[in-house]
Amino acid sequence: MPRSNNPPLFNLVKNTTTLFLQNLEQIHSHTYLQLTQQQQQQQNHIISLLQKHPTNHHLTQQLHSHSLTTASLHHHHSMLLFNTLLRCYSLSNSPFHSFLLYIHSPSPPPPSFFDSFTYAFLIKTCANLSYPFLATQLHSLSFKAGFEFHVYVQTALVNMYAVCGLLVDASNVFYEMPERNLVTWNAMITGLVKWGELEMATSLFEEMPVRTVVSWTGIIDGFTRMNRFDEALALFRRMVVHDCIEPTEITILAILQAILHIGDVKLCQLFHGYGEKRGFNTCDIRVSNSLVDTYAKCGCIVSALRFFEEISAERKNLVSWTSMISGFAMHGMGKEAVECFERMAEAGLKPNQVTFLSVLNACSHGGLVEEGLSFFEKMVNESDALPNIKIYGCLVDMLGRAGRLEEAERIALEVPSETANVVIWRTLLSACSFHGNVEMGERVTRKILEMDRGYGGDYVLMYNIFAGVGRFQDAERLRNLMDERNAFKLPGHSLV
Repeated sequence: MPRSNNPPLFNLVKNTTTLFLQNLEQIHSHTYLQLTQQQQQQQNHIISLLQKHPTNHHLTQQLHSHSLTTASLHHHHSMLLFNTLLRCYSLSNSPFHSFLLYIHSPSPPPPSFFDSFTYAFLIKTCANLSYPFLATQLHSLSFKAGFEFHVYVQTALVNMYAVCGLLVDASNVFYEMPERNLVTWNAMITGLVKWGELEMATSLFEEMPVRTVVSWTGIIDGFTRMNRFDEALALFRRMVVHDCIEPTEITILAILQAILHIGDVKLCQLFHGYGEKRGFNTCDIRVSNSLVDTYAKCGCIVSALRFFEEISAERKNLVSWTSMISGFAMHGMGKEAVECFERMAEAGLKPNQVTFLSVLNACSHGGLVEEGLSFFEKMVNESDALPNIKIYGCLVDMLGRAGRLEEAERIALEVPSETANVVIWRTLLSACSFHGNVEMGERVTRKILEMDRGYGGDYVLMYNIFAGVGRFQDAERLRNLMDERNAFKLPGHSLV
């Protein structure tokens, strides 16, 4: 065995140092492992909190701040935390913060730091905010990152372009995709329906390799929105009978809208029975509320009331009561509407603007002026709901019908300037015409012409007021003024 040329003391120091370094490496590895495990546990806890409260913006900001303080977002395993924060910001009431998070990400970010979820969340945020030009930049970045054929990222792009009305760009992305899933097809069809391209949407719908209830519901809703109600019913029948696809409650809601506009109470009864058989009426209060509304608008207030009373007190919500009050108002049943409102209040539900508008409309058509004024005072003094232009218009109409024109004029003058529009004054002018109040009619006409000189109906109403009291010269002067200003009046027509 060869002898070492080093002195004995040097060998001892060298051996001791080697042993120390080996022990130090073991201690460092153990400490790093413990720290890594603690960081991972902490990160998992943050992610869990974010997933439980995805729309809590304040909590998201607090956890984001904590992650920055502890440098959790700069850890090489932080992509899941980053994407979770991104998703929460996109779902919050300040979705633009998701872009700020992306911009202030670790710089320079590792090549694999952003994945398909990152771009899908950001593109979806652009769709929600209607930021197509920002999304085109993300489109380019996702392309450079290698996601040009990724089905989820490309589907998010199709949806974003379609939602923002850039249908050509949506079509380009859609047809360039080598692989499309059902969400891709539905996103494209829904976008076309939204922007009124129903023929293109129908053509694409027929090309779908597989159609689900979501696809059928989207196209049925499209035909309903475009007032093609019979075709919507035919599609529903084809879905159930030929494709044997069970509708969802959303499908039923879409088809009830079609029946409501057709006004066929027999169809309403048919779908009422179908809903009972399938369990929609008892499991979804939206379907029940829609049936009440449909029965009332189809002219059968008795059936609407009967079905309304069959809904248990626990299931009835504000929409249920408002639908019934609106139904009574539609049929001129003012007292019944007032009683229904009082029952709703006893049940502990607080009315909103729509509820007040419905009951005021009922009071207006039922001649219950004092009750209507009482409801208006209750709305102003006791409710969180604020009067809008429709409420003021209904109040003016109610007072005008009752001949209380001075009070109606005072209400019209008290409408806040940011709310007031010409419709309120036209409502008052109609009341002046009905009751033959020439003096107020002239004042109201001057007020209207200050706001809008181009509508011929205003001139015609005042012309009729002058002619009704024998002031034919003033009537002729107004007619000439109408011709000079080229005021347009839509001619009346009859369906008979």
